Amino acid sequence: MIDIQKQRDDRNIPIDKVGVKNLRYPITVLDRVNGYQATVASISMFVDLPHQDKGTHMSRFVELLHLFRPEFSLKTFSTILGQMKENLDADSSHVEVTFPYFIEKQAPVSHSPGLMDYTCQITGFCDKNDEIDLVLEVIVPISSVCPCSKEISDGGAHNQRGEVRLATRFRKFIWIEDMISVVEKSASCEVYSVLKRVDEKCVTEKGYNNPKFVEDIVRDVAMEMMHDENIIWFSVSAENFESIHNHSAYAYISSGEPFKCKLSKVD
Repeated sequence: MIDIQKQRDDRNIPIDKVGVKNLRYPITVLDRVNGYQATVASISMFVDLPHQDKGTHMSRFVELLHLFRPEFSLKTFSTILGQMKENLDADSSHVEVTFPYFIEKQAPVSHSPGLMDYTCQITGFCDKNDEIDLVLEVIVPISSVCPCSKEISDGGAHNQRGEVRLATRFRKFIWIEDMISVVEKSASCEVYSVLKRVDEKCVTEKGYNNPKFVEDIVRDVAMEMMHDENIIWFSVSAENFESIHNHSAYAYISSGEPFKCKLSKVD
């Protein structure tokens, strides 16, 4: 049969990214407590396309993904990126995998168990020199109490739920659970899926006694990252969905130029 994709294109315009986007696919990821965790990911896979080629072979992306279905880890990520370049005759490859990750958390006083879900994303890029760049990001729900509100009010203080995004580049393997823990410890209080009355009293008082601006939260996370020798780059943002304003409060810190932190492999 005629390979239409490989026919010549005369417009002389290369394409930076071409491929499949938002493909829902079952994957298995490493779980610190249980060994492995099955989840469903949204996967996007791209390669570059030379100016002379009319198109890429979309089916090859899905075929390649199926080969790595049993386990999707940071190590297999590097292999997938390299295989994409080879199978699609490309100079560069790019993969984004977004998935919910579940951790069982006990309420602080009653110890009632419940599952918390966190959105995670692994982004990988392989350039023409076969250098691999991997970024792991977690999105963590948190609770914060406003220090200003507490200081100026005769009673109480306004509080809100927020969201912290922490992205890292690293030298060796890093656990999702460790990144989540750093964020949760930097908030006024953690968020739980199950709270009895004794727990609600506990988290309310803990938050009130530990007020944090979004500026405090990102700085506390940044300090932890800067003292971790395994981290070679990070970015952290905090967004509070304000309870007394019709807007969010936001803060962001990046450790530096991300494109200078490329890895040849992940241990």
